[in-house]
Amino acid sequence: MNTTHYCYTGQGRFHLKNYSTCDTAGFSSKEETLPLLKENQKQMAMLQDRLYAENKESILVIFQAMDAAGKDSAIKHVISGVNPQGVSVRNFKQPSSEELDHDYLWRAFRALPERGNIGIFNRSYYEDVLVVKVHGLHRNAQLPERCITEHLFDQRYQQICHFENYLHQNGIRVIKIFLHLSREEQKKRFLKRIDKPEKNWKFSQSDIEERVFWDDYQNAYEQAIQHTSSKQAPWYIVPADKKWFARLVISQIIVDVLNDINPQYPALPEETKRMLQQCREQLLTEDQNSGNTISAVVSSVEKEQDEI
Repeated sequence: MNTTHYCYTGQGRFHLKNYSTCDTAGFSSKEETLPLLKENQKQMAMLQDRLYAENKESILVIFQAMDAAGKDSAIKHVISGVNPQGVSVRNFKQPSSEELDHDYLWRAFRALPERGNIGIFNRSYYEDVLVVKVHGLHRNAQLPERCITEHLFDQRYQQICHFENYLHQNGIRVIKIFLHLSREEQKKRFLKRIDKPEKNWKFSQSDIEERVFWDDYQNAYEQAIQHTSSKQAPWYIVPADKKWFARLVISQIIVDVLNDINPQYPALPEETKRMLQQCREQLLTEDQNSGNTISAVVSSVEKEQDEI
């Protein structure tokens, strides 16, 4: 599956309206995509095992979206076959008092994946150019007055670009996924959360309050994507009206990046290979000696019985 159609690397003017929320690349049902998703999960598990063993590069997958776009379910389904030992998931919610006492990238630095691992950010430092921008939260931030200017968000876009370039140069591949949901589909999913008792826990009154700012958020996302996309850290605008298709696209994106890294199991030096061979022979000899010991014990017992 070719995902380049959903990728924006910063070349040319970016407009969200040019990207469909309901595209399915010709697939007509979830059942049609399941074999491809399962194959991608299989490939991802194999490649992640090699990534973990090689212990050189790591991957950071960032999910951003409007409420009810399917971030949680996408994470759950896409990485279901991956070894949890090599994956970390971090949910970025409202900053704590400790986090507010640091710069906005501080909590992201602390959660970066180790070498050989895949890190997933459910929301991220991009909240500081999205929700902060939409609601003007920067005006009351714990910042000196010299920092709160009309250029603050332009400066943050630049800081984020430098940060992601820094990560790339230090062995962390950054994958940024925007789940592109339509206003109509969000309404359907909110109603479903209200109408089904088992989904009530997913709904909050704040979801409706934030929906009022739909256009402001769309503009904030458009600006953020426009100003922070690069060849090293592009944005993928994934159609999210059909969850099953979004999951397929996301899995393909991650598999493509893993294939580009092409991790390999470490090649052992000859001395280590000889040591392994010696260990193998020792284990085999141990089995033989164990068998000889048992035979000797049996013969001794039989001899004692004869003497009696």
